[in-house]
Amino acid sequence: MSAKSKKSKNTRPAELVHLGARIREERHRQGVTQAALAEELDLSVAYVSLIERGGRNPPYTTVVAIARALEVPAARIVAND
Repeated sequence: MSAKSKKSKNTRPAELVHLGARIREERHRQGVTQAALAEELDLSVAYVSLIERGGRNPPYTTVVAIARALEVPAARIVAND
């Protein structure tokens, strides 16, 4: 086994976990399902789920699109408070 394959798959950068949590919180606050958000963004539900769990680093354009779909400023989603 290579050293790379021995790394834990649960190692997610804190920033991505935080981003996903903020998206999930806002989506829940508004009562929007992952499926509805995914459809609005023309993304798969699986991809939205991965973003929310910190498993993907979405491009800036996707983060902005998510904020627009949730009708919140992008800063609310990416803020580190």
